Amino acid sequence: MTKAAAIEVPTKGGFSFDLCKRNDMLLKKGVQMPPFRKTGTTIVGLIFQDGVILGADTRATEGPIVCDKNCEKIHYMAPNIYCCGAGTAADTEAVTDMVSSQLKLHRYHTGRESRVVTALTLLKSHLFSYQGYVSAALVLGGVDVTGPHLHTIYPHGSTDTLPFATMGSGSLAAMAVFESKYREGLTREEGIDLVAEAICSGIFNDLGSGSNVDVCVITKGNVDYLRNHKLPNPRTYVTAKGYSFPKPIEVLLTKVTMLREKVEVIEAGDAMEE
Repeated sequence: MTKAAAIEVPTKGGFSFDLCKRNDMLLKKGVQMPPFRKTGTTIVGLIFQDGVILGADTRATEGPIVCDKNCEKIHYMAPNIYCCGAGTAADTEAVTDMVSSQLKLHRYHTGRESRVVTALTLLKSHLFSYQGYVSAALVLGGVDVTGPHLHTIYPHGSTDTLPFATMGSGSLAAMAVFESKYREGLTREEGIDLVAEAICSGIFNDLGSGSNVDVCVITKGNVDYLRNHKLPNPRTYVTAKGYSFPKPIEVLLTKVTMLREKVEVIEAGDAMEE
């Protein structure tokens, strides 16, 4: 028998279930199967013909629990700069608030508009100094005297400068939309629709992304924060007449019975001797 004949060639097409018996055997021996991936956020940004558009979902999770259905993930940095945050909510809020305060002091000192590269340098320096222990993945966007800018900042301090960017656990689904439909010179309406579609892609394909779509449009001298621009997950089970619940059974009686104080008079005895 030749060597080529001894090699089993797998059949073409369809799914392969060769590892099912192996996985079952490992499970019976006590080997724990890898858990599902814990996910959390979808944030995006793109540059259009007049400025920058940022987008984010509004779901905040705590493990398997949705602890906030309508949180804000687009943070204010300066009048012309905003930042989307993914990761630990406390870290993203603390880092953006700190840098926003530093930018405001810098504007007071110089009397000039903040530049996006200044915010980028402050954020990346702070994150790099903590070596990734500050869990904040950011999409920074703004328009200054040099034009529109869009940057991504990773928790370890590395950065990217791109015409469109996605971050968070739903970033792959959102990036698929951007790579297939983004082009230079998008109008405002086209950019908003593309950002909303990318966020919806993350919402419906990622466990930790959900609820609504927030959009922030930054142009020269103007910012439009479109809170809850899209509501792709309405509560369809709510009825117009509302709900009626049966009266609960009272476990403790609410009737109060007053107790009369009893006073007993006894005959006086001999006085106590000192």
